[in-house]
Formats: sequence, structure tokens, C-alpha cells
Amino acid sequence: MELDMTKGKPSALIIRFIIPLIIGNVFQQLYNMADTIIVGQFVGVKALAAVGATGTIMFLILGFMQGLTTGFTVLSSQRYGAGDIEGLKRSVGISAVLSIASTIVMTLASVLGMDALLRLMRTPADIFEMSRTYIVIICLGMGCTVLYNLMASILRAVGNSRIPLYFLIVSAVTNIALDLAFILYFHMGVAGAAWATVISQGFSGLLCLLYVAKKVEVLKIGWRDLKPDLHLMWLEFSIGFPMAFQFSITAVGTIMVQAALNMLGSMAVAAYTAASKVEQLVTQPFVAMGMTMATYAGQNRGVNAYGRIREGERFSLLITAVYAVAIFAVIMLFKHALISLFVSENLAEIENYAKVYLFLCGIGFTMLGMIFIYRNILQGCGFALAPTMGGVVELACRAVVAIVAARRQSFTGVCMANISAWVFAALFLWLSYVFIFRGIVRRGHF
Repeated sequence: MELDMTKGKPSALIIRFIIPLIIGNVFQQLYNMADTIIVGQFVGVKALAAVGATGTIMFLILGFMQGLTTGFTVLSSQRYGAGDIEGLKRSVGISAVLSIASTIVMTLASVLGMDALLRLMRTPADIFEMSRTYIVIICLGMGCTVLYNLMASILRAVGNSRIPLYFLIVSAVTNIALDLAFILYFHMGVAGAAWATVISQGFSGLLCLLYVAKKVEVLKIGWRDLKPDLHLMWLEFSIGFPMAFQFSITAVGTIMVQAALNMLGSMAVAAYTAASKVEQLVTQPFVAMGMTMATYAGQNRGVNAYGRIREGERFSLLITAVYAVAIFAVIMLFKHALISLFVSENLAEIENYAKVYLFLCGIGFTMLGMIFIYRNILQGCGFALAPTMGGVVELACRAVVAIVAARRQSFTGVCMANISAWVFAALFLWLSYVFIFRGIVRRGHF
């Protein structure tokens, strides 16, 4: 089920690879939404706000680890594209070693520093304890999330986007069942939602690991592939850390936005949480396109096919723009029904806030799609600096707008922080891509 993306029509390859990714990402968001919907409907609005108040922290910590694991497997993708199977196996082995070490460090640091971080974000007092309970459990289960992300990234590096999808669907069903059991029958509240997420992610990770060990010959590694190699470890870390740092930079900006939001009270937090869940669901095709272009660019970088990369970029940009316009129209038509999924009380007040969020973010969807395309093409080709600086641009924009919004106590201002970050980061990454690839064309090689 591996896919060589260095041969064949780029548009057909991209469509073939991205469809399982879109389905998988949507399922992942659906089981994340299941936590939010079940908590909001059966535990209450404050519990919904408590889960939402930790979203940016999850993005900071788990996003950092996702950036690392994705970066570690960029080299695997390049070596697979070049036909270097032994190099591929060594890259996979070192990725596993680095991921384990990073997970241990990040788990300890996040659990020990969580109270201080929640206070720094001005988490409302009436939801502080529930927020702390939820996020600490998620952090304790970080290894489960990293396992799935690493194994899925390794499979995607060799062109296999279907198997992670199948196991993710199983995980989604498991998560929803556990949510209902832990919350409705065992009355565990937000802790039940957190444990359901951790267990289901660990299950999908184990399934991916077993599949790789039993079925994928090119990924079967031995003890010698796990032997430390300082040069290879440095190569992988030099790609993985900038990607993780870029995630963290973006997350710091969202934390500043969350801090400004928290000053508006738990109702505003609940509305932002519900609307952001809708946004995260409908923007998964952008995420999937980014993953696709990272693999596509990485494999073609391995054979120096920069012309194919540029052809793939043009096609991905076209279909992303069409989708962005279409999904914005759908959200505007069904916004009331979408928001009412998450709350059973104070609906009118929450809906007034949520409509503002959905409209302002919706008009920036095309720019968000551009960010995922150009960031991942550059990362897949091994150019780490420009994507990192794109993250700095996002941080600066979010920080400035969030500070102004906090001073004015403005929910609209909080929402504007996202769209301003998307616009300027997209323009920066596009210009970086144009500049870098013009240099490649002049030289005739990477």
C-alpha cells in the first residue's frame, strides 16, 4: 500500500493520497468534538468552558511533539523517495529513540508546570480545577498521542495514508463509547473525557505499531537501527526541532489569545470553544493537504524533481481555494445548528459570540490553506528556517491584536487575532517559497 509520488501525474497522486488523510483527520476531530459535545450537553457549560480553556495548552504541548515526530520522518520520506531502504530503516529507528526521549522530558515538564501555566493564562476561578484535571490527564497520556503520531507519520513517509485512517476510525468509535461510559454511567466528568481520549489514542497507536511490525517490510527495523548515531540524530533533530518550535511559536500566540478571552468570562470561553471546534473540523482538509504536500515534496526532493513539486503546488492551491469558499458558505447557512450541538443552556448568549467567531475566521480560510501548503512544501524539502519565521509572524500578529483586544475587553478583537495572523503568515510563506524556488531553478538543483 506504499505510494511512490515521484512518478505519475501529480494531481492524481495528490488526490489519491489526500482522501484517506481528510477522512482520518475529520474522524480525529469528530472524536475530539465528541468530548466537547458530551461534556457540554451532559456536564454543563462550565465544564465545556473548562475543556476549552485548555485547548491552547494542548496545542502548545502536543503540537510541539507532533512537530518533532513529523520532522523526524521528513528524512525517512526523502530516503524512501531516493530508494535508500537501509537509510530509511536507520532513520525510522533513530526517530523512535528521539521520540521516546522527548516524550519523557515533555511529560515531566508539562505536568510539573501546569498550575503556573493555567494561572498565567488567567483561567477563570470557577473552572480552574476542572481545567487542571482535564489537561494533566492529557499530559500524562502524552506517550499515547506521540505513538500514534509517529507511526502515522512513518507510514505516510512511504506513501501509506490509508492504514492510519483505518485505525483512527477504530479509535474514534472507541473514544465515543468511552466518553459515554465514563461520563454518563461512571459520572467522571471532565476526567472521564480526558481518559477516553488518552486510551483511544493509545489504542490506535498500538494498532499502527503492530501493522508496521507485521506487514510493512521496508519499515521492519532491527536493534542495529536503534543504535545511537550522533550524525543522523543531529540531522533529524535539525529538521524536527524547527518544526516543533514553529508549532510552539504558533501556540504561544494562541495562548495569548486565550488569556485575552479568559478575561471575558466563562460564557465567552464556552462560545469560543464551541465555534473553534466547528472551525477545526471544517479546516481538516487544509491540514490533510499540508501532510500530503510534505510527503509529496519530500519524496520528490529525494530525486531532485523540483518541477514536479511546483506542479503539485499549483494544483493544491487551486483545490484549497475552491474548498475554502464553499465551506465558508456552508458554515454561514448552518451556523445555528452547528453551535446548538455543543450547548443545552444559555444558547442565545453563546450563539451571539460564536457567530462572530465563525464569520471572521471563515473569511480567512483561503489564507489558512496557503499556510499549510507552503509551510509543508518547504519543510518537506528540508528548508526549516522560513516555516519557523512564518510562525514568528503568526505570533507577532496574534500578540499585538490580543493585547489590544484584552485592553478593550473585545470578543471581536480576540477573533480578529486569528485572521490577522493567517493573512500575514500566508503572505510571508508564499514569498519565501517563491524566493527559494527561484534560486533552485537558477542553480538547476536543490
